[in-house]
Amino acid sequence: MAKLPNPFELRRRVAELEAEVQECRAVNLRVAELTDLVTELLVPLAAAHPDLPEDARARMQAVLDRYHQSL
Repeated sequence: MAKLPNPFELRRRVAELEAEVQECRAVNLRVAELTDLVTELLVPLAAAHPDLPEDARARMQAVLDRYHQSL
């Protein structure tokens, strides 16, 4: 018959896992905030200025591409 786990060890492990979940939630919230910021700043900038030089548009697109790939 299998030995039952120590209830104190289980409580400690659950508390540890809850802290890790909270940390993940905080990171996900920060990523969402940064996504909103990038979207609000770069996308309208490119759309509002069709006369931007092609190299500036290419650099902005490169930033957006790198950002999307990092998600």
